[in-house]
Amino acid sequence: MGIVQTLDVYIAMTFLRRVVMLSLSRKIGRNLEAIWANCAFRTIQASIALLVLLSLVHPSRAFAVNPLETVLTGSRQRIEKLDYRVTGRLTRIDGNGKRTNYKFAARAHWFPDGLRMLCEISGPASAKTSLLLHMSVSGHLTIEAVLPGEKAASVLPFEHWNDLLVGTDFSYEDMLESQFFWKNQELLAPEKYGARDCFVLKSMPGPQDRTHYDSVTSWIDRGILYPVHVVKTLHGTGQQKEFVYYGLRQVDGAWSASQVEAKLSDKPGSSRLVIEGGTGKAKLGLKDFDISQSGAQGKKVN
Repeated sequence: MGIVQTLDVYIAMTFLRRVVMLSLSRKIGRNLEAIWANCAFRTIQASIALLVLLSLVHPSRAFAVNPLETVLTGSRQRIEKLDYRVTGRLTRIDGNGKRTNYKFAARAHWFPDGLRMLCEISGPASAKTSLLLHMSVSGHLTIEAVLPGEKAASVLPFEHWNDLLVGTDFSYEDMLESQFFWKNQELLAPEKYGARDCFVLKSMPGPQDRTHYDSVTSWIDRGILYPVHVVKTLHGTGQQKEFVYYGLRQVDGAWSASQVEAKLSDKPGSSRLVIEGGTGKAKLGLKDFDISQSGAQGKKVN
């Protein structure tokens, strides 16, 4: 925009100099008005031509950027750059304050065909759950699982995607942020969440999007384009699930949260996913996402 303003000033000054020179000319006479009109017309033509040229070369500088496009592009690019290993814990906190802790480990990487995430949850009595989630570039989800007591992976049927993961408030499909890839997106009025200025994005699935949610509303920090608060509305019941992101930090150049809290409306207690260690540049390959090896041999994701 600074380039455009500078050119406008230059054009305006050039026009004024031409007017002064013409005013001093002995040849103006009766044709002064016609000359002024012709000069103004040519100046306007030049200004329009330059603005059009600049808009073709640098459209984002010549015209205001679409805020919805900014939010979606930033959110999708953040996911498309994922390449991490993390370890931590998953905790269910009952209404009376009782805590049940599970070990949590995960790895994720964006490949040309989309995002893969392999996670393993182990807890009391050595029960273990292994999950392999795959989200295509268009947002289509598939989930494979090795559940406690099973020795082989199988595709998790869609009707079980909303089952609570090891009794916490997180469901299987909550492990990925597929809502940013849905076809229907709407930017609501900006709001503050705590001290943070936020874009408010409402994501709604289309017929091709498999999910148990009617909508997902995300409060996204305007400065870092990372969600700080998310509300998901369940299909059919209208029940809402709230997610709050704590400890936002930049690790290996990427923003992440050290804790995510999930809470179902009308249900006492909550659940927390706490990240205690890991790396944001794991350099993972397809061989790192073999769920059959994780389930059959009991390998831990680390």
